[in-house]
Amino acid sequence: MENPEIFGELEVRFIQPYQAKKSYECPGCNRSIDEGIGHVVVVPVESPDLRRHWHRGCWEKKSV
Repeated sequence: MENPEIFGELEVRFIQPYQAKKSYECPGCNRSIDEGIGHVVVVPVESPDLRRHWHRGCWEKKSV
């Protein structure tokens, strides 16, 4: 999901490193977000099951 805004309103939350208990793949760069790395979670309000975890830099670069 490279363009989550197509789903309408988004909720963006920052995950602190101590909260990051699992690894995820960032849709912005297709690289791993390892356990213990702070990142953002982007959740379409109308489709919460489509939430994705992004590197903070990838999300910020995309949002420009």
